[in-house]
Amino acid sequence: MRQLPLGLRFPDRATFASFLPAHNAEALAHAKSVAAAAVPGLTWLSGPHGAGKTHLLHAICAAAAASGTRAGYVPLAELGSLGVGVLEGLPLLECLCLDDIDRVAGNADWERGIFAVLCEVEERRGSLVMAAQAPPALVSWSLPDLGSRCTAAAVLSLRALDEREQVAALRLRARVRGVELPDETLQWLQRRFPRDMRALYELLDTLDKAALAAQRRLTIPFIREVLGSMGQDDGD
Repeated sequence: MRQLPLGLRFPDRATFASFLPAHNAEALAHAKSVAAAAVPGLTWLSGPHGAGKTHLLHAICAAAAASGTRAGYVPLAELGSLGVGVLEGLPLLECLCLDDIDRVAGNADWERGIFAVLCEVEERRGSLVMAAQAPPALVSWSLPDLGSRCTAAAVLSLRALDEREQVAALRLRARVRGVELPDETLQWLQRRFPRDMRALYELLDTLDKAALAAQRRLTIPFIREVLGSMGQDDGD
């Protein structure tokens, strides 16, 4: 008898509450329905790097698990090098999210493994969510059956946030964690770092932990101090 795979932790900060809908309200609504087990079968999320795909996958798993559903998140960009064996046992989950599908697409072994997972998840009336930068119709598949099944799925495209929306998203992410970001801090972060929401979120999480440990507010001098200790501040 197969056992459930080792659980992969997903960040408690990446929830539906901390996701700014902006132009992606349809994708957010669909993701909530998946987490509530109202949309079985396959869903495909596409969009550029930093558009929020991983955030939604984490949020789906967190919400599903909170309701008692067996859920799991698999980042193929990190685990793909371990081989297709990482898929063993995953169909036993009721809600499964596979991130960075484009990292293994075109590999026949991986595609056969993913196709088998998809068939078993569907047979169990579970939910499978895949994410990649491109929609399935533009992926170079080696297994036509998998390509056609993905193309026929619920395909949702996410748009990257503009500068104004990025500020709102950072403020929302911080507020959900009980942190208020001053306007000058937000503006400094945007000027100082690449406007990549994943990178900005990771930076915010690092700074929040440092501020909590030091019992300090997220002011620009404190941020410079933290980044300086990490060797990242160039004094701009």
